Amino acid sequence: MIGNLELKITDPQKQIANPAEVPDHYTDAQKAKIENAAKQFESLLTSMMLKSMTKTSEGMFGDKSFGGDYFDTVFQNEIASFISKNKSMGVANVLYKKITGEDMDSKAQSSQLSPLNNGSNSDLKLNNDSIPITPSTKSTDRLSRYDDIINSASQQFGVDKNLIKSVILTESAANERAVSSEKAKGLMQLIDSTAKEMGVSNVWDPKQNILGGTKYLAQMLQKFNGNVDLALASYNAGPQNVEKYGGVPPFEETQNYIKRVMGYLNHLKGAANGTEQSI
Repeated sequence: MIGNLELKITDPQKQIANPAEVPDHYTDAQKAKIENAAKQFESLLTSMMLKSMTKTSEGMFGDKSFGGDYFDTVFQNEIASFISKNKSMGVANVLYKKITGEDMDSKAQSSQLSPLNNGSNSDLKLNNDSIPITPSTKSTDRLSRYDDIINSASQQFGVDKNLIKSVILTESAANERAVSSEKAKGLMQLIDSTAKEMGVSNVWDPKQNILGGTKYLAQMLQKFNGNVDLALASYNAGPQNVEKYGGVPPFEETQNYIKRVMGYLNHLKGAANGTEQSI
């Protein structure tokens, strides 16, 4: 997985290690895949450079804005993708040439490069094979304050602690005072009716909010026989919509929500297993 890295790069091509020995000849389809992977690598590297450059100014949107750290990530990755596709630094071409022995043919473009990030309330689209999502340092720092509560909720309701954390990061970026346009509140963005149903008397109390949100998530997991995608779809769009459509509803917000939660989940599991990647 991709860790939180700070980069000081004067020559991006120095970040490219010598590749392993590879075959001399590739089919057009294989070359297209290599080209796409090289472009994604350059886009990721550009995104990390932008993140490092904006760190001292607390990001593009500042430190205090609700959702700012999420939108920082979105815009950094979108800008990186745009730069890589429209004014390349040359990293992708160097990688491609090292592997294939040829220069990229700009007239034979591979499938469009997918954005590196996505989330609810955005027009970004991802396929499941795109580069995993990583939370901002600021949101994970906030989230660490609630480790004991999350661990307790995980044990009490039998929900993976990293799934709870991923939902919190997606719902509120671990901001306990967050309020959505739909009046969902707190870390796990509980609406009043759900909070009351889960026995939450004070939605602003982090412990009650996390326990209530986890209890509801556990109920959705049980309702859909442990299917995480359907449980998350229910958490976002309501179980009635999942039942109505016989699966994940055809709502872009809900589909992006699931991808974002799962991206965070994969990142957290990779960090716990010590498998984060570095460049």
